[in-house]
Amino acid sequence: NTMGDAYGQDWTPVVLGKRGGKKGPKTEQQANQARQQGTEVVSVAKYAAGSNKQQSGPIMPARKLEEETEELAHKKVSREQAQAIINGRTAKKWNQKEFATQINEPLAVVQNYERANAIPNNQVLSKMERKLGVKLRGTNIGSVLEPPGKGKPGKGKGKA
Repeated sequence: NTMGDAYGQDWTPVVLGKRGGKKGPKTEQQANQARQQGTEVVSVAKYAAGSNKQQSGPIMPARKLEEETEELAHKKVSREQAQAIINGRTAKKWNQKEFATQINEPLAVVQNYERANAIPNNQVLSKMERKLGVKLRGTNIGSVLEPPGKGKPGKGKGKA
């Protein structure tokens, strides 16, 4: 029927999963037998065959790790900054929870900053500075923060 061919239908069965002839001896005994018969036998060790290894060795050689002397740790909030936060908060008569609500951060964030245990985040420090009116970054940490626009003459949004 030529009608079936016109639509590209091929009804011949397709068998999946069967492979061609044997590639070579599977066991040591079969390999020895093939050698005795004069057949050339080549054995190749496959990398990490039959194991679950992803890498051949450690990422950084052990000797390099031993010689590594640089202390790797994140920079934390200084004690001076932590004390300035506590002083500013108590001056406003806020507890930690109230202060956390004021700056829209979780209570744990305020606790970590006051314990000098937090990794400094400029965005969080900026919110704290604005609410407390105390400088927490750069020099003069703990000094009163001047409101925006009331800085030195000639700078900012002053009248000309």
